[in-house]
Amino acid sequence: MNYRYIFNSISLILRYIAVLMLIPCICSIIMKEWGAYQPFIVASSVSFLLSILLKNHVNSEDINKINKGETLAIVLFSWVIFGIISAIPYLYYGLSPINALFEGVSGVTTTGATVLTDFSIYPKTMLFWRSFSQWLGGMGILVLFIAILPKFAIAGRQMFYAESPGASSTESKLTPRIRQTAAALWSIYFTLTLLEIIILNRLGMPLFDSICNSFSTVANGGFSPAADSIMQYADPKYFWTVALFMFLAGTNFALQYKIYVKRNFMALFKDYEFKLYFFTVLIFTVLITIVLVTLNMYDIKKAIESALFQVISIITTTGFYTVDYNEWNLRAKLILFILMFCGASIGSASGGLKLLRLIFIFKYLKRQVAKIFHPNGVYPIKINRVLINEDIVRQMISFVIFYYTIFAITAVLLTYIEENTIVGVSSAIASLGNVGPGFGPIGPTGNFYQMHNLSKIICMFNMIIGRLELIPFLALLHPDFWSFKKIKSLPKNN
Repeated sequence: MNYRYIFNSISLILRYIAVLMLIPCICSIIMKEWGAYQPFIVASSVSFLLSILLKNHVNSEDINKINKGETLAIVLFSWVIFGIISAIPYLYYGLSPINALFEGVSGVTTTGATVLTDFSIYPKTMLFWRSFSQWLGGMGILVLFIAILPKFAIAGRQMFYAESPGASSTESKLTPRIRQTAAALWSIYFTLTLLEIIILNRLGMPLFDSICNSFSTVANGGFSPAADSIMQYADPKYFWTVALFMFLAGTNFALQYKIYVKRNFMALFKDYEFKLYFFTVLIFTVLITIVLVTLNMYDIKKAIESALFQVISIITTTGFYTVDYNEWNLRAKLILFILMFCGASIGSASGGLKLLRLIFIFKYLKRQVAKIFHPNGVYPIKINRVLINEDIVRQMISFVIFYYTIFAITAVLLTYIEENTIVGVSSAIASLGNVGPGFGPIGPTGNFYQMHNLSKIICMFNMIIGRLELIPFLALLHPDFWSFKKIKSLPKNN
């Protein structure tokens, strides 16, 4: 790999991250929190200085000569650096370096796990940053830059799919050019955010809270300016609104583009994954409602409201809550735990394994059973009437195997360190799936503050590789990833 191509690309990305870090300063001015802008000025300066240090003399056109290995390196290092820079503001409010990094990484990866214990000590500017950082990470920070930076004309396609590996079967069909595709997806993302802000504010939620909660909702992130998440607002009209937008954010944005922009309404009913998504939410809501009514003595209205909100929140890996589900019966909690392994749709803001991959695994196992009785038979795997070639089949299987392997290893390590099985297992899947809260002390009304620092590092590792869907991380295991070579300096254009 040519390290100068990598440094030049990351330098360009860091330059624009420096600009994004200044946006909370606007909130500081509006809220008249005159001292709250300093952490973001510092973070922006660090990003800009790093950009200068990494800058080299490679012409901008040569960015588009990067190969796949270099692309994976750019994506991985960009997210790690973005998480570190995002953590800088938290250092100004008494958080240790590990806790600040945990909060920063949890924000940009849209995990929503927190180490904050007292929200009252933080200015609104900081709470704004928590939600805004999730909004930036929800669609993908590199997807944003691909949409706005013409320099990523060709390399952008590789970056797009390296950052969102599952998107290759959907988004590529939206528009002829990847930059237009990225812009189209961001337009849907931005429109949903703006619409939710308007609706929540019109329903009576304060504008600041409407903005922060909408950022986190559409990003499927879960950070809220309220200490008790959506439960603090204690009004069903907010619950239903947030639940709707969580559901939409968990729906494939490419599918939404076809519906909203291209007016292809039949696409919704033809999409196998969306139908599974819808009926999964419906069935699991019914199951939990039954448990809550029969065993937790909820009235039917509260049971449906609570069950539906938590099912959508968990399957979309948002992490908002309207009740403390730690108090639910074990059967209801077991159902939520199963949902943590699902995730919503490919090409959405949600984390997790994604339902499309579960569909594939089911079809693959069905084919293997058929081959027991008819070994010479040909059983092609199709999803949405599209034939899945054998290369994709192998990639899917490898992905699922690695996903559960990483979960198993980190669950054992976290359980050993914390000496608590519930904390160990739930924190492993909550971080790897970017869900946020788990069960027990790290449940919806708890936090990760008391966990051992080594446990937090493991969780951060899970957050990043879970958000990038393993591929850039797996590239680290190949020797060629670490084979760097220098390229000759090119003459400057006069």
